[in-house]
Amino acid sequence: MVASIGAGGVLYLTPMVFHNDAFTASEVGLGLALGAVAGTVGRFASGVLLDQGLRCSVPVLLAALLAMVADALLFGAHQVSGYLLGQVLFGAAVGLYWPAMELAVSLSCAPMPSARGYALARTADALGIALGALIGAGLAASGHLRGIYLVDITGLLVVVALLLRRPLPARAPIAPEGRQSDWHLWLPPLLPMLTLTVVATAIPALMQSALPLDLVRGGLQRPALPEGTGALLIGGQLGLLLLIQWPVGQFLAKRPVKLGLTISLLSFALGCGLLALSALSSGGAGLVAAALLPVALGEAAFLPIATEAVVELTPVDHQGLAMALFSQCFAVSSFAAPLLAGWFLDHHHHGLWLWLATALACLLGLPLVVQIGRYQRQHRHLARSAPPAGPA
Repeated sequence: MVASIGAGGVLYLTPMVFHNDAFTASEVGLGLALGAVAGTVGRFASGVLLDQGLRCSVPVLLAALLAMVADALLFGAHQVSGYLLGQVLFGAAVGLYWPAMELAVSLSCAPMPSARGYALARTADALGIALGALIGAGLAASGHLRGIYLVDITGLLVVVALLLRRPLPARAPIAPEGRQSDWHLWLPPLLPMLTLTVVATAIPALMQSALPLDLVRGGLQRPALPEGTGALLIGGQLGLLLLIQWPVGQFLAKRPVKLGLTISLLSFALGCGLLALSALSSGGAGLVAAALLPVALGEAAFLPIATEAVVELTPVDHQGLAMALFSQCFAVSSFAAPLLAGWFLDHHHHGLWLWLATALACLLGLPLVVQIGRYQRQHRHLARSAPPAGPA
């Protein structure tokens, strides 16, 4: 949660900082793209190191140090070169951070089921990001928006102190005969889950990018909404997500992963379907508000359960790289979804077909859930039938 407070402000408000500093949209976009590339490299580096037996604290500490340097650069940057370097370092830090933290949750939560651990972690993330956004809004109102970088540095110093005092766990050594080093044995069962993750994580990206634009431009019959009304609707959805994340995660943690994924996809499909219908109604604002309820439920169901599914589908000696691939799906959807949404909105001048296509993509993901359930049953059967590993 501490790390999310600072990161929430930096991730969401950095474009505003440099827009206010007269940077062009292309320059701001280039920095975000370079940060995404650096994040890809960081994710795979973190995953490989974790699979070599490195303690989870090490990538997180490296990420904190890189992020503090990035914050210092961005705080003082008034030239494009400083901005771009800061974005590259921050992207690399994000990449190093997520696989290690996701694996650490699984290793730390025993005897509590890891699904409950991920539900608690997602709740803490949601709370941290909400607090970070509020702090950033306060700094913007007072004319000190660049203070978000100082907030992030403060939070990162606390993270470093906590890690030095109580390091994150390392995975127990694995006997050579217990390793499954061939990627073609463990990657195919993971591919349906990764595909599903790209689809599901595109929904929050669309809520951040396409929905605000759709609301202010209006639909076929729905009138354009004031910016304040759109912001209130989206803020309400984020607040609802914060309220329901823990109870929904708790409920689904005690049930098969297949159920949580199904609820998530159906909720996303319903929410996007209602958003599509809102374009056809002169009172579409009410349908938009109704649509954001199932969208919040879908996010609350998907985020912790998907991480648990990756853990269950992957051999223990490859969970670091699996977490790197999983977190990379978030980067792919965050990059691709706004581009596709922009094409839909510019080509059709309303969001009807965008939201219908998104709802259809969610429904087409349901057969993947069945396939994931089948792979999980096979994985559990193999785990029960495997002989005990010898001493490390």
